[in-house]
Amino acid sequence: MINEKDIFERLRNGETILPGDPQAYKMREASYATKKLLVQMNESSDAEEIRHLLSRITGTEIDESVFVFTPLYINYGKHTRIGKNVFINFDCTFLDLGGITIEDNVLIAPKVSLLSEGHPVSPANRQSLVPGHIHIKKGAWIGANATILPGVTIGENAVVAAGAVVSRDVPDNAIVGGIPAKIIKTI
Repeated sequence: MINEKDIFERLRNGETILPGDPQAYKMREASYATKKLLVQMNESSDAEEIRHLLSRITGTEIDESVFVFTPLYINYGKHTRIGKNVFINFDCTFLDLGGITIEDNVLIAPKVSLLSEGHPVSPANRQSLVPGHIHIKKGAWIGANATILPGVTIGENAVVAAGAVVSRDVPDNAIVGGIPAKIIKTI
C-alpha cells in the first residue's frame, strides 16, 4: 500500500522515508528551490535582506531581532522555526527535513550543524531517511563547530561546548561537551 500523505508531512511526523519512495523527488525539487534563495541570501551583507530571504526559505516571518551572519546552509527550510533575538554565526548547516525549532535568545556559534535527519546503521536499510526533530530551547548557547543530531532537545539556558557532538537530550541549565557530549556541570 502506498502512503498517500505528503512526504514533508510524513517527515515532520518522524516517519522513515524508504528508498524508492514515489514522492522522494519532491525533496530534491524543494532542496534546489531552497538553494536558489540561499545563493542570494549568502551573497548579501544586508541584515534586512538576509532576514527577508530567510523568511522566504522558512515560509515564516523572521523577526527583526534575528541576526544571521552568512553563509548559512539549509537543505529545505520549511521545517525550521526561529524565535526572537536569535544570533546565527557564519558557516552553519541546518538539515531540517525532520524539523528544527530554535526558541528566543539562542546563540549559535560558527560552523554549527543541526542535523534533523540521518540514516539507519544497517547497510540493508541505509538508503532510508530517518527524521528526528531538533528543539533548542530559550537562552541556549551552541558553541563553535558543535553538531546536534536528530531527535535532540537542548534545554533552556544550556551550553553546548565547542566541538561537541550531541546525541542525547541536554537538560535545562547544563553545560555539555565531548564526543559524545556528556554533562560537564550545571549552571
